[in-house]
Amino acid sequence: MRVNLKEDSYEILIERGALTKLGSWLNLLWKPQKVAVITDTNVAPLYSQTVMNQLSAAGYTPHLAVVPAGERSKSLQTAAELYDFLAEAEFTRSDGILALGGGVIGDLAGFVASTYMRGIHFVQIPTTLLAQVDSSIGGKTGVNTDKAKNLVGTFCQPAGVLIDPNVLKTLAMRRVREGIAEIIKSAAIADLNLWQTLSHLKDEADLLDHAEAIITSALEVKRQVVEEDEFDNGMRLILNFGHTIGHAIEKTAGYGVISHGEGVALGMIKINSVSEAKGLSPVGSTAQLKEMIMKFHLPTELPDWDEKALYQAITHDKKARGNNLKLILLAEIGQAKIVEVPLVEMKDYLKEAL
Repeated sequence: MRVNLKEDSYEILIERGALTKLGSWLNLLWKPQKVAVITDTNVAPLYSQTVMNQLSAAGYTPHLAVVPAGERSKSLQTAAELYDFLAEAEFTRSDGILALGGGVIGDLAGFVASTYMRGIHFVQIPTTLLAQVDSSIGGKTGVNTDKAKNLVGTFCQPAGVLIDPNVLKTLAMRRVREGIAEIIKSAAIADLNLWQTLSHLKDEADLLDHAEAIITSALEVKRQVVEEDEFDNGMRLILNFGHTIGHAIEKTAGYGVISHGEGVALGMIKINSVSEAKGLSPVGSTAQLKEMIMKFHLPTELPDWDEKALYQAITHDKKARGNNLKLILLAEIGQAKIVEVPLVEMKDYLKEAL
């Protein structure tokens, strides 16, 4: 799959066993150089040695940087530590970064790559389903602050993305489900065929057996909107279905307590239930969403619903423009629409617990 942009177009390789071909794949993109492999404490024991060996055999000089696993590493403090790591290893603008991990590592490594020496090139090797179907492509990088998720970031496209579904075998089931939430979102907003495919699957294991095809379909949704709206000013906003409330849930619960995918699942149900009640989304669409989400054992209820805290978190959402917020609603299953509402109207969407 190729993401075609005005500048910085790149290809995505989706293939079982692709990790064992990393060296030859990277040779098509980069000359021999220093490569900083940025990963975390969960992924490093599993795949870092394979990656380091592949890089060395292909003529690169790899340097391994391991950060603590979890959302808390996606911070300006960790970024600063990585800047120091690169400087001490004498990385220049002719060297590169390889992000090996899930969405946290992809966002963090991409942010560091786009800001170190005003920008060096990087590639993504996502190791979670969530990163494989969503965050590894599109060029968004970022870190969290105490105020909001992804508040500080850049748009910076990778030089390439390598996706090996085989690495999902070592993924905890909760993390698999986290990625499934984004797949459900992609189907709901733009791909009725993918929705029907998901409807015919038995469970998470069945989905993983068909991972290549499903990952490709989900990425096709994102590829199309990224090509049309690279910098998130128009149609690309539809990818945020469920995210406005979902990000707020993540923030108020404390990063890592509610996963990103769990927040999105809850956010999709909540936003659509109110939208349906207002006559803005089809009758029965919330029940369809809830059935699909329950099928893959994602949460549909949040016991501790704090309307005031959620609203405060939403006021810091990047989708807020002035006193208005662009909401993503379902016109029908398989098609989304963008509706601009006064920010204060979000209180209507937060009044009652799920």
